[in-house]
Amino acid sequence: MLLKMNLPGRNRPQSAWRFLTAIAASAIVCAAVSAPRAWADDPNTTVATVGDHKITNKDLDAKVKPQVVQMRAMLEKRVDQLIADKTFDLRRETLESMTDDYLIQQAADHDKLSVPDYLKKEFSGKDGVTDAEAKTFYDKNKGQGTAPFASIKPQLLEMMNRQALLDRLKKNEPVKILLEPKRMVVDSGGHPALGAKDAPVTIVEFTDFQCPFCKATEATLKQLQDKYGDKIRLVHMDFPLPFHAHAMDAAKAARCANEQGKFWQYRDSLFANQGKLAPADLKATAKTLGMNQAKFDECFASTKYDSQIKADQAAGEKVGVDGTPAFFIDGRPLTGAQPA
Repeated sequence: MLLKMNLPGRNRPQSAWRFLTAIAASAIVCAAVSAPRAWADDPNTTVATVGDHKITNKDLDAKVKPQVVQMRAMLEKRVDQLIADKTFDLRRETLESMTDDYLIQQAADHDKLSVPDYLKKEFSGKDGVTDAEAKTFYDKNKGQGTAPFASIKPQLLEMMNRQALLDRLKKNEPVKILLEPKRMVVDSGGHPALGAKDAPVTIVEFTDFQCPFCKATEATLKQLQDKYGDKIRLVHMDFPLPFHAHAMDAAKAARCANEQGKFWQYRDSLFANQGKLAPADLKATAKTLGMNQAKFDECFASTKYDSQIKADQAAGEKVGVDGTPAFFIDGRPLTGAQPA
């Protein structure tokens, strides 16, 4: 990468480089994955013994197979989602390139010039970017390992001139990109929420109170809330993972806390103390927050919220959730612990 660019709009040289690099990397990975193994495990080979009892590769593989099948399904789903996301990015970038090319072609036709001659005229005219402006931009944006200005000046001038020309053309011929990303419909009505109901952005989170990545994301969510306030609405949905022993209990306890108007305080406490999610700990947390203990304990002992939590899990699976945290920002999926 030549520079860290801060020009308005898209920097096509960087985008093209990233795209070509991604293709090359994918080709290497695919070649490695598809290469046949030069050896195969003998299914009858003993891999462990317990006294006189032998455990063979065949025994081990039979035990592991269901987990491998599940892992393969999860990875295939994630790959499909990644391809869908990247395909949209590529389509949008290509669409922007097409609108830019059309603008320049129309302007060149108006001046009765070929596109190369038109660009040469514009780049060298009164509105052209000067060497001094390019050097100022270079000095402001260069990073460690950036090539010397003299060696990249022609490319930098061309890029800056093209962007400046497009900015001028768009003032007279506004461009509207109407391509919209696919948005998932998540039924989150009636769930605990922070922020105004009419907030311009809604973030639905499927979370697990025992998930360390969900805890890590709490700092990001706080940053967003501090920065945007009522411009965002955060909606909580449960997705307790089956291999977390206390996740289901914690989800039930949080709903019981919600009955007493203390869902978010309780949620904060659970994430702050993930090592204290056993039933006794969950009850102690309710007491610490000043809840009606008898009412909380009665709620927690019941199964009144089990079906609702399972409904959340089903809703998540319907829109492709297979791990936590999983976010839907106005319907657009974003998975995993993310920085602000």
